[in-house]
Amino acid sequence: MTDDDTFSKAKDMIFPRNILVGHGALPQIARMCSDFKFMKQGIIITGDVTYKAAGKEIEEYMSDGGYEVSVHKTGDATFANVKTAVEEAKEVKANFILAVGGGSKIDISKMVAKEIRIPFISIPTSAAHDGIASGKASLKMDIGPKSIDAESPMGILADTSVISKAPYRYLASGCADVISDKTALMDWEFARRLRNESFSTSAYALAELSANTIIENSKNIKPGLEESTWIAMKPIIISGIAMDVAGNSRPTSGSEHMFSHALDILHPGNALHGEQCGVGSIMMMFLHGGDWMAIRNALKDIGAPVTANELGLASEDIIDALVEAPNIRKDRFTILGAGIDRETAEVVAKTTMVI
Repeated sequence: MTDDDTFSKAKDMIFPRNILVGHGALPQIARMCSDFKFMKQGIIITGDVTYKAAGKEIEEYMSDGGYEVSVHKTGDATFANVKTAVEEAKEVKANFILAVGGGSKIDISKMVAKEIRIPFISIPTSAAHDGIASGKASLKMDIGPKSIDAESPMGILADTSVISKAPYRYLASGCADVISDKTALMDWEFARRLRNESFSTSAYALAELSANTIIENSKNIKPGLEESTWIAMKPIIISGIAMDVAGNSRPTSGSEHMFSHALDILHPGNALHGEQCGVGSIMMMFLHGGDWMAIRNALKDIGAPVTANELGLASEDIIDALVEAPNIRKDRFTILGAGIDRETAEVVAKTTMVI
């Protein structure tokens, strides 16, 4: 049964109300806040680098627009940093949050917004994964990253002139993350057929559109071109919205993400999340019997890693993660089933040229 085939279920679907993507979008932030009828006191959650990239400008535009915003600089997305940001937002009596930065700053803002029940606007300075628009936050823990229900942004303001100045690796990683929706969707369909898992045809269609758009434009996504950022940003945002439609991360997170999370636990610090998911998607597509070469070629076109070496990992690291991946989320049924042995994992990685 899909969510489009029955009227017996009711669930919240919370989407961004305003999405502005384009060159020179930053000056529109005060207008966006005014359109949302935000009160005058807010807080910018950012970091040292991202404050220089866009936060300072945002602060000035908000001041010119008659708003009073405090600036809270933070680090990685951890529970400790969320707690500190919550305390700061309460202290300054913030009525809204402007999340200026990459994934960690936006994830912290999502958690703070949920905790104290105020809206936030997502203002990415890079696009390393598809969390810009979703209501899911990924927090770092000793046992690896944990995905947590948080707040969806009320608005998204993505200035391509800012994002294109970030290291190209981040954009390539974000594209790889969206491409990996292909195997996440196959896992979801697999679980629907075999386990009668709840399914959303609308969320499926959005995630599939996002992945296909990146793949079809892979030869046009190159370093040093703001147009590449413009091409990639819309699919990256729509991929995040697919999670809001589904009410969970199923449309964008399957066995390839479990592989990535296994790497985060076993061999952390070598590659970006989206990079690992892209490589994982190559191997999971092979297990599904699909066109894994199309995934590999699109990643190569974009300049994302396709091998263990390009991820900064050894062959054994890949095998370790493939074997461990099914244990990451035992509640999530995927093509990995109950698991694969090391011999099978080696065959998969070698056949797909990952090792």
